[in-house]
Amino acid sequence: MAREPRSGGEGGGEGGDRRRGRGRDRGGDNRQERQDGDELKDKLVTINRVAKVVKGGRRFSFAALVVVGDQKGRVGWGAGKAREVPEAIRKATERAKRGMIRVPMKEGRTLHHDIIGEFGAGRVILRAAPAGTGIIAGGPMRAVFETLGMGDVVAKCTGTTNPHNMVKATFAALGRTTSPRAVAARRGKKVTDLLGPRKDAAEPAAEAAGV
Repeated sequence: MAREPRSGGEGGGEGGDRRRGRGRDRGGDNRQERQDGDELKDKLVTINRVAKVVKGGRRFSFAALVVVGDQKGRVGWGAGKAREVPEAIRKATERAKRGMIRVPMKEGRTLHHDIIGEFGAGRVILRAAPAGTGIIAGGPMRAVFETLGMGDVVAKCTGTTNPHNMVKATFAALGRTTSPRAVAARRGKKVTDLLGPRKDAAEPAAEAAGV
């Protein structure tokens, strides 16, 4: 008697081949993106081994947190989990590249204004700093500022020290920063109307007026 083909046999194998083929295609695209984005700098913030309890015991995997930036004002963060460390880092890096934001910086080195960021139990305070101050911040926040390209900033964490919440709170603060030019454009005014005339431009005018 001829054996009837099983529903999960050859058809399932073909479907598996197609799925594996699509996986290889995605891997190739990811490799190409990494080659095109060689100018991006990535930093591994933390990696943690996690366990899932199943019927046969425990399954271990790794969770990675990565920040990526071009050191010119764009930065992003991503989290990834996989059975192996390199795969977890790759997933986190790809997600960070897809979620990058642009942060306005004063003179290309610091913030335009002080700001507070919160996420869950995480709370951070970011302050603008004069030239030569450097990056005064904890580990997770320092990684964000270094990949962002910010040279002078003072940051303080007043909430939880969980790296995930610290990074998310930092991004919440950076996402709300703005520049005088953007505020002036939104209000329909000039930058000098908000900040007043520049000091170096005001001194000759004062001398001409005999003040």
